[in-house]
Order: sequence, then structure tokens, then C-alpha cells
Amino acid sequence: MARTLIHVPPNPKRGEVLEIRATLGHPMETGYRPDADGRVLPRDIVTAFTCRFDGAPVFAATLYPAIAANPYLAFSWRAERSGSLEFRWEGDNGFVQVETVAVQVT
Repeated sequence: MARTLIHVPPNPKRGEVLEIRATLGHPMETGYRPDADGRVLPRDIVTAFTCRFDGAPVFAATLYPAIAANPYLAFSWRAERSGSLEFRWEGDNGFVQVETVAVQVT
């Protein structure tokens, strides 16, 4: 399981636009770099990120080998009601990381 850092402002007001920030601790290997013995290390990257609010898509991104290790994503979202944000990262070799954050709109 990878380490995640997710920031959702606490107790947003109805209609408030929030900046959501998410970081995933993942080493990211492009598949082009050789190891100490000269063999190319296999590719291991995060290829997709999606965020859903109560099942409805909020934000999605396709990621490529040029993305940095520990990918950081930030996006805006308008809080209209309370519910749950689901953050999902997918990658090579069957990698999947899912985190959920409850949002309590005041």
C-alpha cells in the first residue's frame, strides 16, 4: 500500500469552491533507466487518477512516464452537499490505491 496525502478543506460551506490536493507516494520508474548492472529497469508508473463524489466523476487524469515520482495533483471542486470523495490511482503491474474522504458541508 502506498502512502497518500489528501487535503480537503474542513467543513466547507454549501456552494464553496474548494482546492483539493492529493499526493501519492510512488517511486515511478519510466522503463528507460538502467540499473547498476546495465539492465533496463521495468516500467512502473501510475497511469490514471480519478476522483468521484458519491460515485459521480469530479476529476480525472491520464498520467504518462514523464510524471514525477510521488505524483501531486490539485483541482477545484464546488461543495454542494455532504458525501464522500473517492480518490483512485491505477498503474502498471496491477497497482490500485483507493482512499475515501468524508466531506461535511455546513
